[in-house]
Amino acid sequence: MRARLIVVTVSAAVLLSAPWHDSPAQGRCIRAYGTPACNTDPIPPVFAKTGWRTTALDHIAFRVADPQKEAAFYTALMGWKVRSDDGTRVVMDIGDWGTAVFRRVSADSFPPARAGRANATPVRAVVEGLAFDIEPWNAKTVESELRKRNLNPVADNDGKGYESFHVKDPDGFDIQIGNGKRYAATRRARPANGKLSNATPAPFESTGWETVWLDHLSFGASNYKASVSFYVNLLGWGPTYDEGSQNELMIADIGDIIVRGGNPLDPNFGQGNARAGGRIDHISFGISPWDTDKVKEALEARGLPWSIDTSDGAEIHVAQYKSYHTTTPNGYNLQISYNTHDTRLNLAIAVNPRRGVK
Repeated sequence: MRARLIVVTVSAAVLLSAPWHDSPAQGRCIRAYGTPACNTDPIPPVFAKTGWRTTALDHIAFRVADPQKEAAFYTALMGWKVRSDDGTRVVMDIGDWGTAVFRRVSADSFPPARAGRANATPVRAVVEGLAFDIEPWNAKTVESELRKRNLNPVADNDGKGYESFHVKDPDGFDIQIGNGKRYAATRRARPANGKLSNATPAPFESTGWETVWLDHLSFGASNYKASVSFYVNLLGWGPTYDEGSQNELMIADIGDIIVRGGNPLDPNFGQGNARAGGRIDHISFGISPWDTDKVKEALEARGLPWSIDTSDGAEIHVAQYKSYHTTTPNGYNLQISYNTHDTRLNLAIAVNPRRGVK
């Protein structure tokens, strides 16, 4: 998200260390709404609706160079709790509503830092998949419905009651669909009380924050309309509005996702400058308690880079949407916002080009 306002009291050092973000909070059509390049007409559904309902976030799967450092960071900053660590994979509870899985991979498997980012933390963390639970569940029926839609499901069961299938979205991103008897069930059954395998120390004093909401996943798609249709019709997610380059979807009562990218109705669609699809370039989590100035002060006190993101450029104290970006030890773009379940539409309202139109 690029559109942001940095308050004038920020020190030069913090300004210089503020992370640079690759995708705007608002879509490119917020000021070009209704033009041919921002055509908001619907496209034919990619397939028929399944009638399924998403009931839980099973987990977000990351591959990272140093999972223990990443886990220690999220524990201290965001209040996440370690459930297990076998040395190569750390499993963490995100509040009582989600799970993060950090899988160790070689640092050399990540691309080199881009020009102009010499002083930035190298990006050695990538979201490689998402897993959701659905209802109703019958493994044979689910598999049959996936095959009817040419999604080539791959079964992934643990032999202890958990059943699931992996499919690929239109850009090849991995989506796992399960019956709710894995991490979601574990979170309900017992609290997380694991420890990191190498006794990685906390990077700084705990903030005392709790992660209470999946504000949004920022999801890049080569054809955002097709991807929106895929998730709406497969998993029952609900759209908010079509801006012409993106559409924010509501993932039931779990959180939101902004699907952004190329518009197939744009006369110049596919003619260069195509957006890379199947990439979650950042995730925004809502925290509690939220105090706009104290959150900034907490980031500064811990030596973390930060930048303000109000999405529409408004001053953060009066903005409809309030958030900060920072960077994790593995270089991932982490956004921290004040959104909760009850205020989940504040971002959509802030950037909707049709607001105020009668």
